[in-house]
Amino acid sequence: MAKDDTISVNRRTDIISAAIEVFAETGYYRTTTAQVAQRAGISQPYVFRFFATKEALMLAALEASWARIAESFCQVIATASPSGLEQELIAAYEEILTAHKPEMLLQMQAQTMQEEPIREAMQAGFREIRSIVLEAFQKNAIPNSEERTLLFLARGMLCNISMALGLPELMKS
Repeated sequence: MAKDDTISVNRRTDIISAAIEVFAETGYYRTTTAQVAQRAGISQPYVFRFFATKEALMLAALEASWARIAESFCQVIATASPSGLEQELIAAYEEILTAHKPEMLLQMQAQTMQEEPIREAMQAGFREIRSIVLEAFQKNAIPNSEERTLLFLARGMLCNISMALGLPELMKS
């Protein structure tokens, strides 16, 4: 990769990271690309060099947040024993919640948005995570894989609520 390409990839990543933070703090509808540019330390026109619209930026932010979960889960699945798989996935998700809280707040906001591209991005993200977990549970002969996957995803949603509301007692088993 050429130096200019590396700089562009890094700058795009910086913009997405700034957008995640600003969207999580301010909400999608109240956030402006000028605020994102300021957080990223660049000019607003430079944001538009990478993202034609605020919605395109939101979609990239959601994609990054879902990719983090998918990558983390795939790493766990590659190394976990069948008996420890579910607990290690839970631990991995709790670590993401702690280390990347703005991403989870972003996803929680997006769950209620009615713009079709954003709804589709959320649907795709949930489907991918469900598929990853279900396939891992089935491959590792976890009994009642479908139901366990459903409960796993439900627990993840409860973890999100717990984190967003500052109610850690909701996450205790």
